[in-house]
Formats: sequence, C-alpha cells, structure tokens
Amino acid sequence: MNTPALPALAVDGLGLQIGGARILQDVGFAVGAGEMIGVIGPNGAGKTTLFNLISGVLRPTAGSITLNGREITAAPIHRRSRAGLGRTFQTSNLFPRLSVLENVRLAAQAKLGGSFSLLRFPAALDEATRIARGTIDEVGLTSKITTPAGDLSHGEKRKVEIAVLLATDPAVVLLDEPMAGVASGDVPSLSAIIRGMHRDRGCTVMMVEHHMDVVLGLVDRVAVMHHGSLLALDSPDAVMANPTVQSAYLGDPV
Repeated sequence: MNTPALPALAVDGLGLQIGGARILQDVGFAVGAGEMIGVIGPNGAGKTTLFNLISGVLRPTAGSITLNGREITAAPIHRRSRAGLGRTFQTSNLFPRLSVLENVRLAAQAKLGGSFSLLRFPAALDEATRIARGTIDEVGLTSKITTPAGDLSHGEKRKVEIAVLLATDPAVVLLDEPMAGVASGDVPSLSAIIRGMHRDRGCTVMMVEHHMDVVLGLVDRVAVMHHGSLLALDSPDAVMANPTVQSAYLGDPV
C-alpha cells in the first residue's frame, strides 16, 4: 500500500487575536506538493494576514503551520526561508539604487550561505552571479540586467521580485498580489512567468490576487477568505458556482 505523500504546506486551526479582536480564526487546509492555489476574498478578509502568519512576519495566537512535514509555527523568517518557503509582498522590497543583477545576486548569495552584504560583490563568474543571471533570463529581463531597479517600470519590478524569489530556490511560494499596480499590458507576461515557475520548477504556489481572470486561468483550487475565516476551498468552477461565495461578494468587488 502506498503511503500518502505529506502536504507541502498545512495549517491547522490557525488564528490571530490582537487585543479583543479576532483577525483570523480557525483556518485549516493542506496544499499538495506541486499544487497551485489562489486565495481570494473581499478587502479585509484576512488574505495578507494569512500570508504573514505562514511566512513568519506575524506569530499566530492559535493553531500550527507545517512545511513539508516539519512544524514551523514558531520558526523565525530566515529558518522558514532555508526550509524552502519563499514570498513576495504587495509593495516592492528591492534595493532601488542597485542593478537588477545586484538585487538578484544578493538573494542567491544569501541562499548559498554567504553574507547578505551590499559591500561584497563577487567575481563575475561566481556561483551566485551564475544563478542570478539564470533567474533574470527566466523572467525575461536580460536586457535590463545592469539597470538600477528604481528605474524599472512597475511590471518589471514585479518580475525582478520573482527573479529574487527564484534565486533562493524555494519549494513553496507565497505570491501576495503579484499583479497589484501592474499595467494591463504586463499582466499576460507576469502570468506566463508564474505558470512557468509552477510548471518547470515544480513549485507549490499560493497566490493572493484580485484579478479573477488571472486566478481562474492559473490555479488548481481556489481558497475563499471572508471575515478572517476560510469560507471555501475547491476547484475554480465549484467555488464560482458556490452560492455562499456569491453571497459573500455581493457589494464587495474581488
């Protein structure tokens, strides 16, 4: 008899209470290895809070988080990263004065166990630079490799952020609104990069996104957050046909 594979990511009874306010309550789900899940919900539903708890930005007041069978509920951010968890944020966290190559190379250098130092730039052919050049090519920004990150368009910055993420070779990826603020013309290429990351690298992906056409075109399942709880988790077709989900969105554009 085959032993069921451990989920890549699992949360059980996850909750966050600040003062007397319950921000997140009793959230539980499991994400299979190589699966892509979209997380949707009205503004204030708890989507980013969920990502903050999983990635270690916030500490839950209830429940547990498991990454590839290893509990990480109390682990600091850097240990989660070393265990294979990667995340992008709604707002850019690039070094604007550094080039695209330098931004990505720093992430690769840190993953390889080196110093995350702005003062130590290795030789052009070292391993960190090789990885950085490869991930920059993967997101289609080779022509911008020497451009300061601050001079890029918003869509190009999003691509660099994904290249930074890929340079750390994550197994589980959290993408927090990757299309936020991106011009409509850049959405298809960003979607293609995310699809390629999932398909070619086999990454497990959870993605918060307000562009429903993007979500429905990429993911295997959709998780619906509402008032800090998990309202539904099912296939895109089943979720969109769910009357409870439809009711939750009345008057609240996704």
